[in-house]
Amino acid sequence: MTHTLNAPQHVASAGPASGVVARRALAGGVVAGPLFLLAGIAQGVARDGFDFTRNAISQLALGEAGWIQTVNFLLTGALLLAGATGLRRALRGGPGGTWGPALVGVFGVSFWVAAAFPADAGAGFPAGAPEATVMSGHGAVHMFGGMVGYLALCAVFVVLARPLAARGLRGWAVASRVVPAAVLAGFMASAASVLAFTVGAGLGLLWLSAVTARLAGAPADR
Repeated sequence: MTHTLNAPQHVASAGPASGVVARRALAGGVVAGPLFLLAGIAQGVARDGFDFTRNAISQLALGEAGWIQTVNFLLTGALLLAGATGLRRALRGGPGGTWGPALVGVFGVSFWVAAAFPADAGAGFPAGAPEATVMSGHGAVHMFGGMVGYLALCAVFVVLARPLAARGLRGWAVASRVVPAAVLAGFMASAASVLAFTVGAGLGLLWLSAVTARLAGAPADR
């Protein structure tokens, strides 16, 4: 009889606790992009020889102070994976509830790949590096991981347009289908300007943060 009476109390208390965990996980997904960009910009400004028009933020993982950017990659990946978990709880049983979180998870893992396989030196960075970049094995893995990650991110936006529309956020849904084109345009322009790549990648990170925050605050239309 004692167990019978106590069971409802346990179930009732588990609900709010689960909600708190979900909100904290979603918060990780919201702060991941801005934190990564702020840390990258701060390092780029502070480190000698780094030029945003010639060097990619990934190259900040090279040189004596490179560990800071490596930690930035690892922390961002962990926050994105937490955000994927929060999205899975928030979207459970609704549109985008399976593929949205899974693709965010792929994007998060790509940051860990970037940490494990650094970019190649080049364009004069770090100090003393040659102008020409010679592709190495770890550099190739870094580039491939980034490509897979950002393609997954573009797919995330298309998938998350559905739950946004289901919540009555039509403008957000339309924008979520347009942003991938802007991100990919930045990547394609990277051959002419590294800064275009940085802007495209930054836009993707910030939009993911905005969409995650919006979905966290908008109740599902059930």
